[in-house]
Parts: sequence; C-alpha cells; structure tokens
Amino acid sequence: MGVNLRAEISEYANSVLGVIKEKFRLKDKSEAINKFCELYGEDFVEKQVDEQVTRELINTCEAHFKKYKHKKMSVQELDQLCGM
Repeated sequence: MGVNLRAEISEYANSVLGVIKEKFRLKDKSEAINKFCELYGEDFVEKQVDEQVTRELINTCEAHFKKYKHKKMSVQELDQLCGM
C-alpha cells in the first residue's frame, strides 16, 4: 500500500530521479523516489525491524545458549552461526 504524492520539484531533482530511474531500470519516477529513499533514507530515519527477523534472532540466540551456555563466541563463530 502506498501514499499518493503530488509534488513540484526542481529541474535538478527531476534529472536526478531520471538518472536513478534509468540506472536501476525502474518503470517510473515514483519507483525512483522509493529507490532513492531506500539508498539514503537510513541517514535520516531508522528502518523498522521486521518482527519475523527479530524472532529468528531471538531463537538463534536461545539455541546458542542451550547448546553452549554462557561460553564466549568469536566473531568468526558468530558469522558462521548467522550464515555469513
């Protein structure tokens, strides 16, 4: 579900959106605005975490504590556990 927006933008902003649209092969400038926000939005507004991702992280941590108790983990072990 989206929000409708009617806006007056500068020629420069229009050019930037046109370049983003072409670079990412988007169908219109609405998608270009969304892509721009996706690329640079976190500099201004923190994204909300998906509830399922949070649950998976909690389950992963709980499984680790059941298996290893409070044993410390190296960065490499953490990366491996997280599938990185």
